[in-house]
Amino acid sequence: MNRSRRGILLGAMGSCLALPWSVRAQGAKPKIAIVMPGNITDKSWNQAGYEGIKLIEKELGVTVAFSEKVAQPDQAEALADYARRGFNLVFGHGGEFQESTSRIAKRFPNTQFIVNNGYVSGPNFASITFDYRQFGAVLGHLAARMTKTGKAGVIGAQRIRMTTEIEAGFKEAFLKVQPQGQVLAIYTNDWDDVAKGKEAAFAQIAQGADVIFPTMDNAVIGSLQATREKKVSAFGIYYDAIKDWPDTVIQSAIVDIRAGMLDIAREYAGGTLKSVVHTFGIGRPDPRVARLGTYGPAVPADVRKQVDELVAAWPKP
Repeated sequence: MNRSRRGILLGAMGSCLALPWSVRAQGAKPKIAIVMPGNITDKSWNQAGYEGIKLIEKELGVTVAFSEKVAQPDQAEALADYARRGFNLVFGHGGEFQESTSRIAKRFPNTQFIVNNGYVSGPNFASITFDYRQFGAVLGHLAARMTKTGKAGVIGAQRIRMTTEIEAGFKEAFLKVQPQGQVLAIYTNDWDDVAKGKEAAFAQIAQGADVIFPTMDNAVIGSLQATREKKVSAFGIYYDAIKDWPDTVIQSAIVDIRAGMLDIAREYAGGTLKSVVHTFGIGRPDPRVARLGTYGPAVPADVRKQVDELVAAWPKP
């Protein structure tokens, strides 16, 4: 099964407002649901989706529901089921929901659908995504300043838009600082297998990489275990990973889908949500949604300053 949850090269850009749900005029609050492809305790992408829906429940005081471990062939029916049950806003948690969401949205025009990490939009469906190339460039620059061997590694699960943009941005920035350096890239074809993540990191370290950026889901744990065992540096993803990996993580790419989901839900509840692709970059438009984490103590002050300057100079959309 192709679990391309991080996005497919699609990109319809709509501009219309989300349709109001039928009970808005009566002052009722919307019902909001999310369908997730994996386990809500994976300490990664799916857990972030679950925490996002619970955050919406807490902050907006609305009725929420969720489905976890929904296989790709069953995702369209899961989305449709929530629409039939009267849920007004339904999230599909990953890029693999793009085709099913685009199809199901036509059958339920009074339901608003959102694809997390998607690139599609239409009259009643939209997407949340991130400027992954920017994250890759910023951390590639940092890796180039921190490496002692002149080699770094990027580990992905599949060659999809998220991972290829991270890799491209990382390589470009790294080689700009280290023209004679090398960026190694490995794709494991598995988002969650911890052993594969560890094996991939060991392979890159054996080739001389001393800064590793793993970008999978649960498999990231294996990669970080390898970097800790071999005493090399690493980057975290999705959350500020230094709190769990203080001996190896020197910075993290925080793509906080939880805060992004809350922003979208607030706009929908207020009747201002636009059915477009909502893209978040580091510090923009909402600094809670896309940001860097905590620097490790090994990162010198002058290097931190250079990274901050690179973020500040990044072209705005």
